[in-house]
Amino acid sequence: MLDNMPRGTICIEDIEMGMVRHLRKEVTDRDIELFAEVSTDRNPVHLDEDYAQDTIFAGRIAHGMLTAGLISAVIGEQLPGHGAVYMGQTLRFLAPVRPGDVVLAEVEVIGIDHAKRRVQLDCRCLVEDKQVLIGEATVLAPSRKFD
Repeated sequence: MLDNMPRGTICIEDIEMGMVRHLRKEVTDRDIELFAEVSTDRNPVHLDEDYAQDTIFAGRIAHGMLTAGLISAVIGEQLPGHGAVYMGQTLRFLAPVRPGDVVLAEVEVIGIDHAKRRVQLDCRCLVEDKQVLIGEATVLAPSRKFD
């Protein structure tokens, strides 16, 4: 399941305070396995149900950075989109994401520095209206002046 807004580019000249973009994705076992392979993070809390049952989570959870990667997808594909460059990101993980959870990843413009082409974004991920991740990102937005 993947539900997201149109992809492309929003140049710094067109970005406005309060703009919001999002995507919605079901986190699958395959996603977790692929993330473990790519990241080399094979912590059994992500991959081994028997092991994970004996942790504070009482079951398998997705990698936190897999969830954070959905924020990256919104930034890189929608707001600002293609041509955006990450400058920094803060993250707070509030609750686990489990296989089968549908994550809503959203970014909202909370600051704009047109002269430096920098955009400050409030970032959040929710599962069933419960925040599982919050943070802020600073990105360099593309500009029509540099096309």
